[in-house]
Amino acid sequence: MKLNFNIQPLSSWMKVSKEPLLIAGPCSAETEEQLVATAHLLAATGRVSALRAGIWKPRTRPGEFEGIGSIGLEWLKRAKAETGLPVAVEVATAKHVEEALAAGVDILWVGARSTANPFTVQEIADALKGHDVPVIVKNPVNPDLSLWIGALERINNAGITKLAAIHRGFSSHEKSAFRNEPMWDLAISLKTHAPDLPIICDPSHICGNRELIPYIAQKALDLDMQGLIIESHIDPSVAWTDAKQQLTPSALNDIMERLEVRKAAAGTTEVKDKLAELRAGIDKIDDLLIQKVAERMQIVEKIGNYKKENGITILQVNRWEEILNKRITYGSALKLSKEFTEKFLELIHSESIRKQTEIMNKDGVAGSQQEHLTHA
Repeated sequence: MKLNFNIQPLSSWMKVSKEPLLIAGPCSAETEEQLVATAHLLAATGRVSALRAGIWKPRTRPGEFEGIGSIGLEWLKRAKAETGLPVAVEVATAKHVEEALAAGVDILWVGARSTANPFTVQEIADALKGHDVPVIVKNPVNPDLSLWIGALERINNAGITKLAAIHRGFSSHEKSAFRNEPMWDLAISLKTHAPDLPIICDPSHICGNRELIPYIAQKALDLDMQGLIIESHIDPSVAWTDAKQQLTPSALNDIMERLEVRKAAAGTTEVKDKLAELRAGIDKIDDLLIQKVAERMQIVEKIGNYKKENGITILQVNRWEEILNKRITYGSALKLSKEFTEKFLELIHSESIRKQTEIMNKDGVAGSQQEHLTHA
């Protein structure tokens, strides 16, 4: 389903100094000197389109540094006046919106914690009514596409047409190298639902450490995201918040120099023709895949009927383990990752369980107790 956002193209409200679009600045405005000095170094790179800085910082636990507060807006005004860079801040309440707009802040963003709460988003949206200001909305902390879309819709319904999303990764119980799991599929789903909505990637919050930022930044550009928002501090070693994920302006510039910006669409006729030929091959294989999966499900139905006639349970653990082990080994030999093969098989198995559950319960017996067996 396509979403109909009433928005302006990113190019109409955000001047790109040099591709890709880059919004950069310290995680937190700590002192006037720190903020202004960082701003000057970032502006000197010629790559930064806007200066970002946290003024109000929602923290996980009380007692941590929660932002310098409204006085930081005056520091941003000075940084803007001296460098010419537009400035961006996070807002989490109607009061934040009012103060930021009164101080001449150019871009507002809604943080992940705020996006997760529709009441908070609506309060921000109500405060934005009547104002022509760009707003960028981070994904919620948890992987919930509807919540992200809902926040964007609330802001758009308030009359904000200069709108974009920020992909900053999602919280996960699984331990990995990332602070927040990228879960690229959710960002891709948003792009599929709203092709005209700009999506900006936040490698700093995905990575949680500066070493991984180049990899995530390149991946975001390869997935046709419209830009990056990256934390940069004049001296990350003494930063008051998120020191490990901030870069010096010089290090940030080095990363940007090495990024490769690829085209979203084919250029020459020769390239288009070659891509069309390769895609035609994919289309044929996809059709065959779907056909074979349908044939598999027909056999599944026969098995389901046979199990019902003979009083056999739906789930056969030994058989499922056999399928997993054999197919994963086969997939590895064909250069398919174990993770992909396992997820693919689990999806097919889930549908097989569903079909057999339907067959078992054609007499009206509730089949909900069987559904939990899907991933057993």
